[in-house]
Amino acid sequence: MGATVGPGARHLLALTLCLAAGTVEPDGRTAGKKVLPPPSSLHYSFGQLCKLKWTWSPPEGISSVCDLRYCSEIETNGIQEKYTEWTKNLFREADVSLNEEVHFRVRSECRSDNKSEQSDWMEISTAPRGAAGTEAVDINCTWHNLEYMSCTWLPGQNASASTNYRLYYWYEGLGSPQQCQANISEDYFKCIFKLSIPNATEIYPTISILIRDDLEEIRPVCANKNPTTIVKPGPPRNVTVSKTNSGLTIEWQNPGNFPPNCLLYKVELKDSKSNPIRPLEVRKFTYTRFPSVEPDTIYTIKVKAKPARDCYNSDLWSDWSEEKSIGEKTDSTFYIVLILTVPLIVAVATVILLGYLKRLKILIYPQIPDPRKIIKRMFGEQNEDCQNCPGDDFLNIYIPVKEEEIHSLVWIETPENSTSENKDQRSPALQVKAM
Repeated sequence: MGATVGPGARHLLALTLCLAAGTVEPDGRTAGKKVLPPPSSLHYSFGQLCKLKWTWSPPEGISSVCDLRYCSEIETNGIQEKYTEWTKNLFREADVSLNEEVHFRVRSECRSDNKSEQSDWMEISTAPRGAAGTEAVDINCTWHNLEYMSCTWLPGQNASASTNYRLYYWYEGLGSPQQCQANISEDYFKCIFKLSIPNATEIYPTISILIRDDLEEIRPVCANKNPTTIVKPGPPRNVTVSKTNSGLTIEWQNPGNFPPNCLLYKVELKDSKSNPIRPLEVRKFTYTRFPSVEPDTIYTIKVKAKPARDCYNSDLWSDWSEEKSIGEKTDSTFYIVLILTVPLIVAVATVILLGYLKRLKILIYPQIPDPRKIIKRMFGEQNEDCQNCPGDDFLNIYIPVKEEEIHSLVWIETPENSTSENKDQRSPALQVKAM
């Protein structure tokens, strides 16, 4: 028959088992197990532009046989980064966006005798500065021809019209951050600064862009740009076109300081007959040839460039080069002008000939004047002359009056007893006597 265990014995047995196994805490660790302390003195500081640096101190009371490591994580606006870093360093640097809240946490781990012991998390947060909605938006940057970078952006929706944005840029090897004064172009801001990186560089540094104001009234914003993804070549230079046999040979020069075989080219050719030729892509060569062309046709050629994938990761094409033309075309302008000019010349000659014939008719058949019109014209002119005669007082000119000679006539009768010689003279004699 087995022994019966009473209630007091059962309680003592349970207490003994708990002491042997240890009490289990809510986080899964037993109360009797030694817990590794977390790192101490965690704080952050700003590095170059958009870099944030966190530093901490090792936990106290750690055994020398412990292989101490640290695990850190970054969370931005509640979204945790996929990358979790394990390191023996007592710091971590990362590029962050200053217009968002950044949460950082770190914990320590002790590895010894194939065992691992982890501490609790030590956490710290950084709040964004400036007013919400004032940060720059739609930031776009382009590296033009490996010579300069151009960045554009729009003002924040809550930013005032007088907001003066400033752009700062920095990359590894530059030294200190440089400032670029922004200019307003239409409704966006634009900033251009020189950026020249040696072609021998195998790994291009990340370009850190910070846009803010001087008074920290607007919220700063950071943007990190990989320059190899935003390369835009300039248009090809010195494009020449020559005719060889029955074809065309087109040559050009590299648009900038690009390494050999790092650009692709596209050639577009159009003819004067409105028959566009399909663009021709040329890889890593600065010349091409069209085997056949048509006579009496003008050809127009232009070229543009794009970075090659084995050198850069950019998909930006350059602008088209200046157009070049070659060829001859039958000029139909002369015939058009001739067709329009001949009828005009005939019309003008006809008008001139009709006028000449009218004058010739007048010379051959002159018009007989009307006597009545002549007499009327004569008397009309005399009346007009009398009407136009000046009066007595005209210009006070004195006209002397010539006295007329007065002659007196005397009638003399011949007496009857006159001689017979005078009988036959019946007519009276008229004597005139001057008075």
